[in-house]
Amino acid sequence: MGRGRVTLKRIENKINRQVTFSKRRSGLLKKAHEISVLCDADVALIVFSTKGKLCEYSTDSGYVLFHLSSPPLTFSDIHRYINGSAFDVDFFLR
Repeated sequence: MGRGRVTLKRIENKINRQVTFSKRRSGLLKKAHEISVLCDADVALIVFSTKGKLCEYSTDSGYVLFHLSSPPLTFSDIHRYINGSAFDVDFFLR
């Protein structure tokens, strides 16, 4: 018999919330690694805990650091990237 669905609402008990965060964080990191290997995809995952602790995974940390240090993308930048027209040198060099 499978597990039941969890209702998506904030866990009020701080200890239970932290335990759930830790367990789900490791599962999320595992899934990020799996999709990068199975699909040969560049994956970047950044998660901050409620205490501001950073947890990250990336297939290429230099790529992620470059984009984090760049100015934020606009909606039109994201739209061009999704549509595949953003693969010009100027887009990545700004």
